[in-house]
Amino acid sequence: MKIKIVSTSKHALPAYETIHSAGMDLRANLDEPILLKPLERKLVPTGLFIELPEGYEAQIRPRSGLAIKHGISLVNTPGTIDADYRGEVKIIMINLSNDEFLINDGERIAQMIIASHEKAEWIEVEELSNTDRGSGGFGHSGKS
Repeated sequence: MKIKIVSTSKHALPAYETIHSAGMDLRANLDEPILLKPLERKLVPTGLFIELPEGYEAQIRPRSGLAIKHGISLVNTPGTIDADYRGEVKIIMINLSNDEFLINDGERIAQMIIASHEKAEWIEVEELSNTDRGSGGFGHSGKS
């Protein structure tokens, strides 16, 4: 699949790190570092603008290394970039640790996965079919 991209970033385009990677790393595109204090969230620019084909989205997800090593995650995860969005891809980062975290220019801050999706059409009915589970949810099975 080919996707149109405009880059105002000082860094290389997102790329798959390994042959089996599902996501491409996104890098911070900063003029100066951003300090993320404990429980603080900030919008971090990437300098990237994309044009996805109809029927596709870009999912923005946290990087596991930042999460486990520093407690850094994304507030809106997975974030969705719709096919008709033409603004800059920006990442809503949050510091869930007790320590300050410095985001530097060029740092890998999130990963982006390109995924297809379907459009749903609602069919309004009076009742739904029965299943063994029924309306049970949130721990209904008693399993961890």
